This record gives sequence, C-alpha cells and structure tokens, in this order.
Amino acid sequence: MDNPFETGHIKNYILLYASVVVIMVLFFIAATLFRDVDVVEKKSFKVQATQNPHAKEMKKNVDKAHESRFKLMDKGY
Repeated sequence: MDNPFETGHIKNYILLYASVVVIMVLFFIAATLFRDVDVVEKKSFKVQATQNPHAKEMKKNVDKAHESRFKLMDKGY
C-alpha cells in the first residue's frame, strides 16, 4: 500500500471530508429555513370555580370511610 502523503492522495481525502461537511451544513440550513413553527394559543380557565352543592356530603362520606372498626394499641411491642 502506498503512503497517501507521498503519492498526493491526501488532497482527495481532504476534499471528500470538506464536501461532507458542506453537505451537512446545507442540510442544517435547509431544515431551519423551511421549518414551519405553529403559534399555539394560550389556554385560560375561569378564575372562579363553581361551587359543588354536594361537596359537604362527599366530605362526610370520605371521613366515614377512613374510620376503622379496630382500635390500634397505644404502644407497639
């Protein structure tokens, strides 16, 4: 195998590398120029929440559900 530095083939390797870099840069520029960015509208919600008439009843039911039939011991052994 011949030494590429002595035979002058190094110029071809450099040109190949430079052409690959130029193609990558061109694809990057094309991708950024032709990308369509959609504007998203900001969603807002009502500031005042509506009152739930059944909220008090639901809270009582939840409290009853957490009560246990068993009494835990004051200290563990």
